[in-house]
This record gives sequence, C-alpha cells and structure tokens, in this order.
Amino acid sequence: MKLPRDVSGARAVRALERTGFVVTRQVGSHVRLAKGARHVTVPLHEALAPGTLRSILRQAALAVDDFVGALR
Repeated sequence: MKLPRDVSGARAVRALERTGFVVTRQVGSHVRLAKGARHVTVPLHEALAPGTLRSILRQAALAVDDFVGALR
C-alpha cells in the first residue's frame, strides 16, 4: 500500500495511540510517544512530508498497512 499524503501530525499521533503508543510528553509542536522501549517523535504539522511520515513509521516498527488501518 502507498504511503498516504494528507496525514497531519495530530492524525498520526491518534493512529499511533490506537496501535498501543502512549503520549509521554509534548514540547512546543512536537509530541513524544512511547511503546515499551520504542520512542517516536511526531511534529504537529498540518501535513507531514512523506519522508517524515516514513521515518516515523520506521521508528515505530509499524507497517504502512497497519498505520493506514489505524487512521480510520
């Protein structure tokens, strides 16, 4: 599945929370989430750049299909 292009930072945070991540802190416009030993930082931008979103998913060890399923 292709990487979605219209995902905001807030939507990405909600999707990661649905997959088991928990918000640990927020500093300015960046939210830090954790799930066990994994930590992910998500910028709260209107639309995340494809490379940024891909990096977030890589850090979260989350497949694109699983992420898209959690967006709904």
